[in-house]
Amino acid sequence: MTDNSNAQTQSDYSIDYSERHHRFAGTFNFRDIGGYPTEDGRTVKWGRYFRAGRQDRVTAEDLQGLAALGIQTQIDLRKPEEILDQGRGPLEDMGAQYHNIPVIPDGGTDQLSKLVGDTGISGARYLAYLEFGPEAWLRLFALFENAASAPMVLHCTAGKDRTGVSTAFLLSVLGVDRAIIEADFKLTNRDVARQVDFIERTVGLPAGMDSATLAHHAGVPEQAIGDFLDGLEQRWGGPVAYLRSIGISDESLAAVRACFLEGEGSSH
Repeated sequence: MTDNSNAQTQSDYSIDYSERHHRFAGTFNFRDIGGYPTEDGRTVKWGRYFRAGRQDRVTAEDLQGLAALGIQTQIDLRKPEEILDQGRGPLEDMGAQYHNIPVIPDGGTDQLSKLVGDTGISGARYLAYLEFGPEAWLRLFALFENAASAPMVLHCTAGKDRTGVSTAFLLSVLGVDRAIIEADFKLTNRDVARQVDFIERTVGLPAGMDSATLAHHAGVPEQAIGDFLDGLEQRWGGPVAYLRSIGISDESLAAVRACFLEGEGSSH
């Protein structure tokens, strides 16, 4: 990994994709959140938190790359029915502790549609995740504050929506500027073409879907995470205020920062 300890401008984070993206052949959207500066002058540590999509289709070469990351914890945000269909992937067999923390419960997709309509992926749909209660976020942050949990992989199926919301919460707690949080979210769209090509070559396109439609579903609307953060601000006063409202203490938030940040900073 290239040394990225020197501070970078916010605009750099829209073009440093090659530094943080792990170009595995059979798992996509696999990237490190390290190197982002925080508002108090610290930096997110490299190699502690990887956000990703499903890993059940990795190659033998991918396994070597995954092993080199030393993953201690796999946080799987998928519904149990998705896991039954796709499998857990190889990380547990490689020594990682496995935790299933479904952001959307079985049957929850229909509930989301009733709450926000069949509008597809949007900030409103992300906000509706919170209607399923606080348990997922409480469990997530209990893992985030435990230094022994890292390095960790947090993922869902595509590594973009549930993973994107969870990562936005973490980066907000770490004090990363909102513009960078939004830029990190948009990096998902940089791996769409590769993912579509892989699916077309291996399992084939889903019935009734062409490659352009699959690409649309595999990507993210660029405004979605901003709309989500706006909604948190309007209803709770922001992502950190929401987490406090569900019972996550300032001590826990400080422990999360201690796990993922390096450098000297001003007091939070």
